[in-house]
Amino acid sequence: MDTPLSTIAVVGLGTMGTGIAEVLALAGREVIGIDISEAAARQAVTSLEASTARAVGRGRITERERADALARFRTYDTLQAAAGAELVIEVVPETYEIKQQVFRELDAVVSPTAILATGTNALSVTRLAAESQHPERVLGLHFFNPAPAMKLVEVVSSVLTAPPAVEAVTKLARELGKEPVAVGDRPGFVADGLLFGYLNQAAAMYEANYASREDIDAAMKLGCGLPMGPLALLDLIGIDTARTVLEAMYSASHDRLHAPAPVLGQLSEAGLTGRKAGRGFYTYDAPGGQSVVADPLTPSPEATTGTGREIASVGVAGSGTMASGIAEVFAKAGYTVVLAARGQEKADLAKARIAKSLERSVSKGRLTAEARDETLARITAAGSLDAFAQVDLAVEAVAEDLEIKQQLFATLDKVCRPGAVLATTTSSLPVIAIARATGRPEDVIGMHFFNPAPAMKLVEVVRTVLTADDVHATVRAVCTKIRKHPVDCGDRAGFIVNALLFPYLNNAIKMVEEHYASLDDIDAAMKLGGGYPMGPFELLDVVGLDVSLAIEKVLHKEFRDPGLAPAPLLEHLVAAGCLGRKTGRGFREYARR
Repeated sequence: MDTPLSTIAVVGLGTMGTGIAEVLALAGREVIGIDISEAAARQAVTSLEASTARAVGRGRITERERADALARFRTYDTLQAAAGAELVIEVVPETYEIKQQVFRELDAVVSPTAILATGTNALSVTRLAAESQHPERVLGLHFFNPAPAMKLVEVVSSVLTAPPAVEAVTKLARELGKEPVAVGDRPGFVADGLLFGYLNQAAAMYEANYASREDIDAAMKLGCGLPMGPLALLDLIGIDTARTVLEAMYSASHDRLHAPAPVLGQLSEAGLTGRKAGRGFYTYDAPGGQSVVADPLTPSPEATTGTGREIASVGVAGSGTMASGIAEVFAKAGYTVVLAARGQEKADLAKARIAKSLERSVSKGRLTAEARDETLARITAAGSLDAFAQVDLAVEAVAEDLEIKQQLFATLDKVCRPGAVLATTTSSLPVIAIARATGRPEDVIGMHFFNPAPAMKLVEVVRTVLTADDVHATVRAVCTKIRKHPVDCGDRAGFIVNALLFPYLNNAIKMVEEHYASLDDIDAAMKLGGGYPMGPFELLDVVGLDVSLAIEKVLHKEFRDPGLAPAPLLEHLVAAGCLGRKTGRGFREYARR
């Protein structure tokens, strides 16, 4: 099978097949495009002409390179056209019956040395290979959509695949400018195996009316830096496709987290399969359209506003990075801020940290010297919570310990004036348990800022069953004034972001435990295939493995789902004191500073 793979057939000229054909043609391969639909073949040619014209317009290729690429792409309506291909990549509909029929027919057409690749992301490559007369030449070649832009290609081997075939397509992927990742044959492989579990949980969260579709999507984009929210991504992928992938994953794992959320089945059965149908979780301007249009579920501005309380002064309790960051945010927005710590010295150090942060902003041209001085002048450092006597809003940002927070709120209850709003920045503790430490739980709400507070735009607004309407309205209005994006969520473990993020991180650890893929391959897969700013192990080491374990335990305790139990490897690393970057070693080792 030592072949240059210069002539390649692509069977199925939908969006993915056309994208793969474009990548191959631009890389100098002769491409045989095959589709039983003449309309699909014509559309593939039209799409390739349009996309290469755009590439010329943007200076990415020359007009000559465009002409050569178009000349290398020919379309046919029969598999007989693949006779001279050294590699055939099928991207036909995601069913065993159709794919197996394609492989059976190809056996009678192509040479015995030709490699057959399936583009599946959900079906068993081994099962597909077993239908071929030459299972040793069958493997998976999973591109990501859009194929011309996405760098990741998962090269999937079954127990039957011959190593030379894997080597040949791996070399090809590199020559195409892609990053090949070698994976074994299990549903979802690496990227989709992690991605679809997360998408499924987001769908279940929406189905439970825990948060709106807009808030779920905004939370994951702003809180995790993702290019798309999970529900918008499901609409792009196709809700029926997602359901098929999850069914395959569940049949292999029997993990309830992979059991498709009922809403996916309901939408699929109703034909509301996402963008391609013009409606899924969102409504679009037309079938296949990209623009979201208002529908009956679109929240009106009036629904998220109301009469709140006047807020002019803010107290921030704490002396750490988060407390100083939050104080900076409020002061920049024009609020008078009291920054209180346990002792005047700690409070002064926290204010000094803010001064350094503001100075960095000035040096980078983000802030004027005058604005820096005005911001700093609005902050008063205090060594006691007694300084909160007249604040309108008190925000605590102390250690993530329920007893400590309850003691602090009991003090705030005594110190703060009647009508003051009391907010906790907890990321994992029950807000109601903190609120009950006061005699006015109706005044207590969660304001979960993300680190670093000055840079991160998201605030999860956590309302308990006792939070007053005007307190909720007040905090939303305050978030707008400090230029943050508020998302509403109920008082349950993880809120939105952590409830979706940490099971995904936990599942990545399980992949390593099972020796399915390496740390580097998993991180690369999620960055290149999922558009994540950091791979899961990079993120775990930054967050801190002890912090991650604590959140995983809270989620598991609240939801009692076996799939949420912390991965043993995470527990072992924490027990060994390997907590991530802060200790110099976590999943990886780091140079000590």
